[in-house]
Amino acid sequence: MNLLISTLLSTALQTLPSSAAEALPVVEVDGQTVEKTQSQQIPGSKVEITWVSIPVGKEGYPTSIQIGSPASEKGRNEDEGPTWTVTVEPFSIMKFEVTWDAFDLFRQEYGILQDGRISGDRSSEQVWADAVSIPTPLWEQDSRPILDGLGTSGGYPVADVTQFAAMQFSKWLSKKTGQFLRLPTEAEWEYAARCGQQSAFSFGDDASQLDRYGWYFDNSEYEDPDAGYPGLGAGYRKVGTLAPNRWGVHDLYGNVSEWTLDAYSAEGYSEQGGKKLLFSAAVNWPTKIWPAVVRGGSWQDDPQRCRSASRAASTRKWQKRDPQIPKSLWWCTDAFHVGFRLVRPEKTPVASEQARWWDPRIDSIQRHLKEGYKELRTPIKKLEPDQDE
Repeated sequence: MNLLISTLLSTALQTLPSSAAEALPVVEVDGQTVEKTQSQQIPGSKVEITWVSIPVGKEGYPTSIQIGSPASEKGRNEDEGPTWTVTVEPFSIMKFEVTWDAFDLFRQEYGILQDGRISGDRSSEQVWADAVSIPTPLWEQDSRPILDGLGTSGGYPVADVTQFAAMQFSKWLSKKTGQFLRLPTEAEWEYAARCGQQSAFSFGDDASQLDRYGWYFDNSEYEDPDAGYPGLGAGYRKVGTLAPNRWGVHDLYGNVSEWTLDAYSAEGYSEQGGKKLLFSAAVNWPTKIWPAVVRGGSWQDDPQRCRSASRAASTRKWQKRDPQIPKSLWWCTDAFHVGFRLVRPEKTPVASEQARWWDPRIDSIQRHLKEGYKELRTPIKKLEPDQDE
């Protein structure tokens, strides 16, 4: 019976049109057909997150894959080599980029949980470590007109947030759901984007096909020239409006670039070249705020910046118009092309190791959290999906 199921599924994948095969919501695991996606309601809300299973080690999901690009790849940058091999472990990844609808649930807690504020000076080390920092209010003067043109509800990806904001969102959502969630490492992100392929894109090397899968510079112009980013008439789009990759994940190429956990180093691959490393051993843990790695390209990039191997570095210029001193830990003022998505590892790290994936060991951030009078850090309790706070 298992052999029959496997044969039928294999035949279906080979005979269906590519768009239908990519969207098939099942995967073969140990000879059984199982659901590839799972929907999860954010507790206390009606917002849902859809997860796509990445059963590493099963057929079609290699345990190891080459990271970076060969010198012959069109559009390649020097920081993509030399190539090296990463070994990953099973995980699930968000089918779509995190939306404003989901992120707003997080930032709205700033006005709700003030009574739960804890002090870095008076709280124990354990209480402080377990608590979550909540985003301070958006700098409306410059950002609001731009965001209103781009869209901030109904399925648009969150953008203009910092890596730290993405990490704290992952911690907040972990506490709410009781599941360990985090940003992907740079290597995990590339693994998910490649779908087992060593071509420039998961669909091959022909960049002209990118129109089917991603919003980028050539196709991100709005029909209404007054919409989108002021003066450009272009911008990000609602998540999931184009075809998914062959593993069922949308918008890994284009729309908004996506934060990873890694600090950026142009020479980073030169230290790893030719090696085979476990994904966790390959993380370049940040020791300062800038630069960090964003992946996937965005609505304002050319196709070569959207390739699976393409790496981009964050820069303090993304906060150029922030008038605060020190500048916000949460918001950029000039990065309306940067968002994120999360992963859910199958293997949950022990409690003592989880904090590293959520709270960067960056002195300036930790000092700001404890000394900044606007900053809110508070315990977060787990809620059931139908339970109100």
